[in-house]
Amino acid sequence: MKVAFPYMGTTVIYKKLIELLGHDVVEPPEPTQRTIELGVKYSPEFACFPLKVVLGSYIEAVELGATTIVTSGGHGPCRAGFYGETHKKILRNLGYDVDIIVFDDYKSDKTGTIKKVRRLKNGKSWFYLWKSLKTVYSMAKSLDNIEKRIEKMRAYEVNRGECTKAWQTIKTWFDEVENIEDVRKTEGKSNKLLGEIKLIEVPEPNKIKIGIVGEIYVVMEQSINLRIEEMLGGLGAEVERSQYLSKWIDFNLLPKGIGKEHELNILKKGEKYIQEIIGGHAKQTVGHIVDYAERGFDGVVHLMPFACLPELVSQSIIPAISKEHNIPVITLSIDEQTGAANTLTRMEAFMDLIKSIKRTKIA
Repeated sequence: MKVAFPYMGTTVIYKKLIELLGHDVVEPPEPTQRTIELGVKYSPEFACFPLKVVLGSYIEAVELGATTIVTSGGHGPCRAGFYGETHKKILRNLGYDVDIIVFDDYKSDKTGTIKKVRRLKNGKSWFYLWKSLKTVYSMAKSLDNIEKRIEKMRAYEVNRGECTKAWQTIKTWFDEVENIEDVRKTEGKSNKLLGEIKLIEVPEPNKIKIGIVGEIYVVMEQSINLRIEEMLGGLGAEVERSQYLSKWIDFNLLPKGIGKEHELNILKKGEKYIQEIIGGHAKQTVGHIVDYAERGFDGVVHLMPFACLPELVSQSIIPAISKEHNIPVITLSIDEQTGAANTLTRMEAFMDLIKSIKRTKIA
């Protein structure tokens, strides 16, 4: 099969799993203005932004020859649970002959999940599949750890852009791994490369730490969030996201009781403000804001797709959380109209506010 996938975050991980299973990979291009325009053109007007961008990405993948698309679904009241069926109908109406395999919550449909896995494992043994999954999971953990390091380092670069350049190199290195031992060696080589980057020394009290929270797609996919991490790093802020792929795997795919402590703790911290799981990552959003405040972060950027109902609920609660925990929070609504210049101006003003607060505290 010629298999594609949604473009989100560090796509080398998805690409590697499909390669290890012996399929031809059709990697969709990183989303551009054309991707967005395609998605907007053929999506319902008031659909949330990720649905539109992912649709545009699917169309570009099919144009490159993809016959099968593998994706994850959603559950709960968020409309992400309908993405798969919506995309199937739109692509069918456009005349594209492509099969979309959607992995929803495996606990609610174990038989269906096994059937889908049988199709994708491509005749490989279950043991080989297990080894491949372990390799890819190890990749996800390593790449997330490296990216977290880069998100802190970027604020102190002597030569601007060096961390981003190193990150692109590191991803090409991980594209060559074949097993867990390769992952370990590549992680070591990557950390050595980062260790060679010259950094400005900044006293700990003067460092600015910003958390990024919100819906997973706009938080993780830099091509549509205006590269907010790089923007904030260029303005002198250490950055930490609320969403990383390995954490998503831990909470959603690993068996009960394994690797879920962090996410359960975040949900507990959000319990005071949102008692129920209302879909998307709304409860995690408010929980992470509380967590960042407790860990001494200086501010939080809340990213939400335009028309995302769960994040609209979060947005309405955030002012109370900001006041109660004494941490400034700014919300950015992301859609096809969002401009880089306006966002940069808002981030500069937000950073000025944080610096002013820090000066007052130090004084």
